[in-house]
Amino acid sequence: MGILRFKLALTEDNPTIRPYHESLWSESHDAHSADLRDSLALLRALHNKWVLLIHTMTEEQFERTLYHPEYTKSYSLKEYLGNYAWHSEHHLAQIENALQFKERYS
Repeated sequence: MGILRFKLALTEDNPTIRPYHESLWSESHDAHSADLRDSLALLRALHNKWVLLIHTMTEEQFERTLYHPEYTKSYSLKEYLGNYAWHSEHHLAQIENALQFKERYS
């Protein structure tokens, strides 16, 4: 979702992004039955495109904003990228903890 939100902010003036319920998305059939490698390949491809985009952005573009209705606040793309980086690190820590738990108790 990150790259889509970035592109919206780069092409529209302070667009309102659409929140979604991650926990409900994780309950969908494909989340439980698809090969994990497919999800990782998709994530890798999206992040590769996003990194390419970020590396070409100017400081002025990083100051463009998007509006998050769940928080009733506009964020610059610089702020949003920082939030996404934290969010990604949080998910990585959850995965690492789950793997350690599995290794310890298997």
